[in-house]
Amino acid sequence: MDSTPRELDEAPHQAWDRVRRRLRAEIGEEVYSSWFPRLELDGLARGTVRLSVPTRFLKTWIQQHYVERLTALWQEEGGAERVELIVRTAVMRGTGTGTGTASTVRPIVAPGTVLRTAVEARPPAAVASAVTTPEVGNGSPLDHRLTFASYRLGDSNRLAHAAALKVAAAPTGAGPVFNPLYLHAAVGLGKTHLLQAIAAAGPEHGRRVVYLTAERFMYGFVAALKSQSAIAFKEQLRGIDTLVIDDLQFLQGKSVQQEFCHTLNALMDSGRQVVIAADRPPAELDALEERVRSRLAGGLVVEIAPLDEELRLEILSARIHALASQHPGFHVPPDVLAFIARHCGQNGRDLDGALNRLLAHNQLTARAITLEMAETAVRDLVRSTEPKRVRVDDILRIVAKHYNVTRADILSQRRTANVVKPRQIAMYLAKTLTLRSLPEIGRRFGGRDHTTVLHAVRKIEGLIGSDRAMADEVEALKRLINDE
Repeated sequence: MDSTPRELDEAPHQAWDRVRRRLRAEIGEEVYSSWFPRLELDGLARGTVRLSVPTRFLKTWIQQHYVERLTALWQEEGGAERVELIVRTAVMRGTGTGTGTASTVRPIVAPGTVLRTAVEARPPAAVASAVTTPEVGNGSPLDHRLTFASYRLGDSNRLAHAAALKVAAAPTGAGPVFNPLYLHAAVGLGKTHLLQAIAAAGPEHGRRVVYLTAERFMYGFVAALKSQSAIAFKEQLRGIDTLVIDDLQFLQGKSVQQEFCHTLNALMDSGRQVVIAADRPPAELDALEERVRSRLAGGLVVEIAPLDEELRLEILSARIHALASQHPGFHVPPDVLAFIARHCGQNGRDLDGALNRLLAHNQLTARAITLEMAETAVRDLVRSTEPKRVRVDDILRIVAKHYNVTRADILSQRRTANVVKPRQIAMYLAKTLTLRSLPEIGRRFGGRDHTTVLHAVRKIEGLIGSDRAMADEVEALKRLINDE
């Protein structure tokens, strides 16, 4: 593609849509969904694009890892020369057009929405306090809409809901039900809803429950260290009945992880309940120490699968009903409803995005919602298939079975030919089919150094290029893994 910047001859948000699509395609769905859904266009003026995020942590991470790539994409797509990242306030976030004024448009989310992140529902004072004070005893703010009563059930989330309800309904003084209860799923599938429902139900059963995002835990601990109140910070958390931690994959920093580990052990050893959610199972939280991952895996680990079509229809119907009460005359025909449920992703955020488009077209152009209009309005949200998240565990299992060795053989230090070949192929597949870095892959393969993984990857790449039988063998393994 021609990299010469071109003039921004259309609305900034259209250029921003293209930038986001290109970024998603380049870095993959898993990384994009973990870090970029809350990145919004705030303004474009004098060659500078201003993008906003809700927390300082997110700003720092994107600044360190992706601001150069974002700048390059904007230069190619929008003619802008510079990208500036800011932490938005409640006043800033509104229309996302950079006007700096508060939005008068109410969020189009049904009361009792199934899937929302708590940070998006925080009032301005709560956002500020979550970052600037070490006080965490009251936890992160809760969205009153996220309750068990408003949670929509399907085959994909029934077990997670039942486990969460069992934990929430435990009477005061009772021992832990599942400890810890660990829920994991991709973005937008209801983890936050269940965690906040547990926190909201705590007082009904005489339990003191604290709900914290991983970001909030980190900032609380760092602030406590700076203010020399770390002991008080620890006591706040250890004096509760149930600790609920959301988005654990964002927990970073050696000292923070050590404190989290100490808190986790102290609570569980004293018979207190711990509930955790993340976007991957404990074994894949490579940033955490092995002893922490092992402790997390020792409880009940439940995965929430993508929403099936029937559940998506139910969620859409509830949200449309709520929207109609806010916007009289808003109506979505059954064929349009079925189209969105079938083609617009498999999580709640995709469904929200599709309904936002329909509402905007309906309200701003006074056009009735038809199937033709819907196909145009949500065309960039339509995907032929959902991207598959490949796990290192799946690769190990399939490769071991294919070569008639055990997983333990692959992870061992044995160097016999019948083990070295499948080990190197498994490392190559882990590098090409997952988003794991070389050091992460090395840790998953028996604690090996990243140079060992790099050698294996280059070795298999060379064999694939020179040996047709090896190339066919590796392709067959890829198909087996992707069809899993």
